[in-house]
Amino acid sequence: MPAPSLTRLVAVPLAFALATPALLPASATPAAGTVASPAQLQTYERTRPVAPGVTAGSLETFDERGWQQGNTLSVDLTKGARIDYLSPGQVTATKPLDQQANEAGAVAAVNADFFDINNSGAPLGPAVADGQLVKSQSEDPYRAVAFDPQGVGRILEVLFDGTAGPYRLNRLNSPVIRKDEIGAFTTLWGSYSRAHAVAGAAKVTEVVVAGDTVTAVAAAAGAGDIPAGTTILVGREAGADELGRLKVGDRVPVAFAPRASDGSVVRTAVGAHALLVKEGKPQPADDTAYAGRTGLGFSADGKKMVIVSIDSNRLTHSRGATLAEMGRILAARGAYVGVELDGGGSTTLVSRRPGGTKVQVDNVPGDGSVRPVPNGLAVMAPKGSGRVRGLWVETAADGRTAPGDAPVPGGRPDRVFAGTTRTLTATAYDEMYGAVRQTPRIHWSASHGIVRDGVFRALTPGRATVRATTSGGRGSTELEVLGPVQRVTPTSATLNLTTTGSFGLVGFDAHGNSAPVEPADVRLSYDQTLFQVVPTRDGRFELTPKQESGAGVITARIGALETSVAVSVGVEKRILDTFDQAEQWTAGSARAAVSVRKVAEGENGPGLKLSYDFSQSTLTRNAIAISPRPLGGTGQSRAFGVSIHGHGKGEWTALQVVDATGRSTTLYGPYITWNGWQTVELPVPEGLPQPVSLRRVYTLETKAAAQYTGEVVIDNAYVKSAPTVTAPAAPPVRDGLVQTARAVDGRDWRFAVMSDAQFVARDPNSALVQAARRTLREIKAAEPDFFVIAGDFVDEATEADFQLAQRILDEEIGTSVPYYYVPGNHEVMGSAIGNFTKYFGAPHRVFDHQGTRFVTLNTSNGTLRSSGFDQVALLRSALDQAATDRAISSVVLIEHHPPRDPTPAKNSQLADRHEAALVERWLAEFQHETGKGAAFIGGHVGTFHASRVNGVPYLVNGNSGKAPATGADNGGFTGWTLLGVDKVSAGEQAQARWLPHRGGPNWLSAQIRPHVDELTLSAPATLRRGATAQVSAVLTQNGRSVPVAYPVSADWSTSHNVRYDAARGTITATGTGPATLTVKVNGVTETVTLQLTR
Repeated sequence: MPAPSLTRLVAVPLAFALATPALLPASATPAAGTVASPAQLQTYERTRPVAPGVTAGSLETFDERGWQQGNTLSVDLTKGARIDYLSPGQVTATKPLDQQANEAGAVAAVNADFFDINNSGAPLGPAVADGQLVKSQSEDPYRAVAFDPQGVGRILEVLFDGTAGPYRLNRLNSPVIRKDEIGAFTTLWGSYSRAHAVAGAAKVTEVVVAGDTVTAVAAAAGAGDIPAGTTILVGREAGADELGRLKVGDRVPVAFAPRASDGSVVRTAVGAHALLVKEGKPQPADDTAYAGRTGLGFSADGKKMVIVSIDSNRLTHSRGATLAEMGRILAARGAYVGVELDGGGSTTLVSRRPGGTKVQVDNVPGDGSVRPVPNGLAVMAPKGSGRVRGLWVETAADGRTAPGDAPVPGGRPDRVFAGTTRTLTATAYDEMYGAVRQTPRIHWSASHGIVRDGVFRALTPGRATVRATTSGGRGSTELEVLGPVQRVTPTSATLNLTTTGSFGLVGFDAHGNSAPVEPADVRLSYDQTLFQVVPTRDGRFELTPKQESGAGVITARIGALETSVAVSVGVEKRILDTFDQAEQWTAGSARAAVSVRKVAEGENGPGLKLSYDFSQSTLTRNAIAISPRPLGGTGQSRAFGVSIHGHGKGEWTALQVVDATGRSTTLYGPYITWNGWQTVELPVPEGLPQPVSLRRVYTLETKAAAQYTGEVVIDNAYVKSAPTVTAPAAPPVRDGLVQTARAVDGRDWRFAVMSDAQFVARDPNSALVQAARRTLREIKAAEPDFFVIAGDFVDEATEADFQLAQRILDEEIGTSVPYYYVPGNHEVMGSAIGNFTKYFGAPHRVFDHQGTRFVTLNTSNGTLRSSGFDQVALLRSALDQAATDRAISSVVLIEHHPPRDPTPAKNSQLADRHEAALVERWLAEFQHETGKGAAFIGGHVGTFHASRVNGVPYLVNGNSGKAPATGADNGGFTGWTLLGVDKVSAGEQAQARWLPHRGGPNWLSAQIRPHVDELTLSAPATLRRGATAQVSAVLTQNGRSVPVAYPVSADWSTSHNVRYDAARGTITATGTGPATLTVKVNGVTETVTLQLTR
């Protein structure tokens, strides 16, 4: 089996105008990309065979409304598959669809009719099984999906013809009998009370007919099983009067049959609902209500069937679908006619895997488990010979659940590091893709490695083909062999166990390509008296505690590499403040009038009332209750919580915590949509230095139009703590993107990036304004080809803010250096994007410069889609065009929010994690498939940080004015970045395509340039020849001391008789006499002289 293909298809042709290579200042008419609004981007699709003519698929799409995740089943009804009626055997019985399908021997199935949920469970439409009528429709009219004896499908009405002696029957086995009607119930109904069908009737008569003879007459409907050969007639109102004329012993022949509205013979039928497609065209339908959906369609000749299920938003990122969307989806997949089947939690699509004996659930049921339903359509395939015809080869670990490092769950088991292993399975199947009679002996072979008993050991990097062969069949799959693993991390650095827990290990090569590390390649060390650790099929380790409380460290070793997981057992909840002394708390605010006071009406006893007026500004407002002291507990804080009495006004909640270093982190909670008391509990981010304490409780309002006064009462603050355990810190990762000024200046050309000054017009001479001006002057002095402001240049997005921004740029830059301004969240703070575009043009654009395509996108609302979906299509189209344009050798994507926030809180990244994963995948695929360069640049986090994801360099530019969010030794300083770019030659592109494990082309370098007020260099005054000594440098900025070490770019130089080692920060005397050591940071130079002795 080949590796699943990941497709990127644009449903509607796109066109955009690229800016000319000549860059214009942002104050001029912008060179912006435009794109026709696409219907949808298909971001993923995978298919597999189920039986001859039967194919199952999974898909993901993205459009201006959000994400859709779904599954498909395509059936060519001429290839041997037959469609049967599926049910538990009784009309009122319900059972999960996968169980029904397995009991029937189906190879695939879909849920069918809407039903009398939470009552009788009976379907509402008609049902025909093997030509026999199971039940009539319960509503008039009612569409049906039907199949004739030749297997041809059609959409029609299955009408009901029935008589009981002289009387006309209106319903059969129906959960509803309408006024004046007579319904019949057979043994297929089950035991459910028949009184439910005539609820509210003024008069009821029930007649029992056995062998065409009346055996009982009653004035009420009964319950219980109905014997075979017996029919029970139930009439109401006029129907009751008619049946009331019958008496025991009367002869009453009962007859009924289905009648197709088009006169055809019906072999199989189930009820359906809305008509979605007619004559190949989507029909008018609701286009506002989203839910899990099931749709079914036929080709014009009825010989091909397509089924589509779309997952709801209950348990996935999928938004569900509207009925109108289902019509469009079915039509796009070839349906000439299509209908709606039951959706919501009922939506279920199951299918058999090649060589399997049972079906699996393909979709994600909205209820969290498969809902019991009364009926479905079963796809039946002819029984195979049981002889081997092929082998289905795949990794034992499922990519959806395997350990991974992406922004969304899942990993890449299709990758493996040289020197490690990957476990594979080979399942034999016969000519019907069914199970074989005997498990065959399988012979394995592979390129780029060896394979024994299904375990592939990678030897050399490259694209490996793993083959499995046996008498009668063969199969294969492809694996990408990466270079040797260079570092390894756990999926969770800390675990707290109450029952069980798990973790996986993810490895990385030298270029940031990741893959799961198999348990067989790992050696674990831990206290076996504390917990049990066992490997799982999906490549993880499952932990079970052996004690009620305790803590320990699991050390995992892969060759010479090592990583650790800190594991604690048990959690203690401790109240931190009952607010009996609530008067000690104080109030804080931003752009709001706020007060706090002690009140008697707490949750139990006194509480703290936080009152606020959020009508004084359209900018983000907050109200803060500040504790008189940090509130913490013993051990490691896992979560903090408070009880909040709300009034449903929609305020956003947050807690501020302080870690062991004194740094604050904000934890954002739910919106107050409730009235009364509710507990808000928020987890402490993994990685915050413990102990962690609670300091503040917030309510916030970000919506400009939300103008109101409000209040909440706060009570019973608590912490959940686990026993203290600390794992060794992971070594820092230094990315080669960060280079010296010498390296950057050596590239073909350069551009600069600044971000996050965040000044306001009401304070035009503030320190933030001065920092912005300083940054601009430094950029101008560096003479880049152009520079980019990567968002949050201003703070409040008022017209006055943008007027000041324009004035600062005019005064400091003028027309000397072209620039582009990319909006961040503070460019729309309290207003729409209109103020920004009025002064600085389009919020997203595409332009080319010396062979590099730049795509700048707008994430001002925290996601790409919410800031304008057309730019997502713009990015896709820009990448596709760049892939085939020989004049383009690299692409740089710039947006304010990065896909990943490198800090523990993870508050400053793209809010839609599937968008983040899509951006990362698209850039990596572009570089991998074309050999051209790809890179990402963002801001927003408040730190300078460089990393590499799947070979693509990512730069988070730090603040140019606003105070940093991290420590000075971890990128937390102000400044800007200068980047050097080389053109990627055709030869380099070819090499990158052929040898992707080498990390792609070397085309981009970054010089991170902090503001330098003073530079100090420390070195020994004397050094003996041959001796080595440590040296260091520190810069100061605005009272902040910053070590001159990664990620700060520094150029070191020495006299001829001294050698400097940048990796170790040491000098070695190679001669004697006077010697000099010089360091240069952002244009500031410091030199020391030392004496070298014998």
